[in-house]
Amino acid sequence: MHDELIAWLRLSLVQGLGARGQIQLLRALGEPVVILGCKQDILAQYVPMKVAGAICAAANAGITPQIEATLNWLEQPNHYILTLADERYPKKLLELPDPPVVLYAKGDLSWLDRPAIAIVGSRNASPQGIQNAQSFAKHLSLQGVTIVSGLASGIDAAAHRGGLDGQGSSIAVVGTGLDRVYPASNRDLAHQLADQGLILSEFAIGSPPKAEHFPLRNRLIAALGLGCLVVEAAMGSGSLITARQSLELGREVFAIPGSIHSSLAKGCHHLIKNGAKLVESGIDIFEELAAPLSLFDLPEGAAALSKKSPGKPGDEDPILSKIGWEPIDFDSLIELTGLTSEALCAILLGLELEGQLSCLPGNRYQRLAGAG
Repeated sequence: MHDELIAWLRLSLVQGLGARGQIQLLRALGEPVVILGCKQDILAQYVPMKVAGAICAAANAGITPQIEATLNWLEQPNHYILTLADERYPKKLLELPDPPVVLYAKGDLSWLDRPAIAIVGSRNASPQGIQNAQSFAKHLSLQGVTIVSGLASGIDAAAHRGGLDGQGSSIAVVGTGLDRVYPASNRDLAHQLADQGLILSEFAIGSPPKAEHFPLRNRLIAALGLGCLVVEAAMGSGSLITARQSLELGREVFAIPGSIHSSLAKGCHHLIKNGAKLVESGIDIFEELAAPLSLFDLPEGAAALSKKSPGKPGDEDPILSKIGWEPIDFDSLIELTGLTSEALCAILLGLELEGQLSCLPGNRYQRLAGAG
């Protein structure tokens, strides 16, 4: 297994080959050990001659400092390298035409088996955008849905924090090697994700942040989610690339509308005009994804949210009726509803996002005028 892993690493580290070239060679010639044993003229039938020469050079290079550093990194707790031959490799990534042949991971791999939603948006987000990203992520995570994003500043960071606040946790897909954190301002968040969630990268240990890494990273974010929520995005932003990649993979795309005067809303409005679902609460996402989400064992309360339909005139939400019009504390609501704290918290957050409920100091709640 050690020699096999080294062969995978050698192939993945060849300069100029890339994921598409690696996949082409694997399909044509077989496993990396076989590819590395081929002569240059054979390899040149599938890749440029210069790249074929680089593969032959890699095959005869011995244990390079980069491979040695990678193996040392792998020895640390909760550090993993998943190859295409590994049964733990995320199946959703196999839907890509160019899945990474080697995937580096840090954290808990079990989050790859959970239903996930990608949440992306502007690095220079507005305060409202930050609040929306964190609230939507927390609402979904409290229902057991894992939040996938890119660990960038702004919307990404807020989405990860919201995901970590619920039982669905969060997965970050980054554009550097996993021995680095970019941006440095997210270092504490990255440590929390490694402890409570998962961080993934297709880039080798030691890789710095490069502009070309981030569009590549976006396709993995799109593939890992059942759908993609765009919170705020200017025209031409990377978030729109992720949304397009989601559509190409047959995923649902959601967008939160904003002010017609805000440049950060124009990307979302463009998506909505072209078929993305306008969302105002997490319930909108659950309704759209009810079928795929039903295949997972989600916590109490999630099924009710995913099946919730607009009420008829005169109907009243049963939780709102328990709250009444006077402020009420969380513990009293648990007694009145009989729900678990996780299920009740998720429903209350959904009502708050819908504008039907206000959270008051002291963990108390009160209905808003006109709610219900």
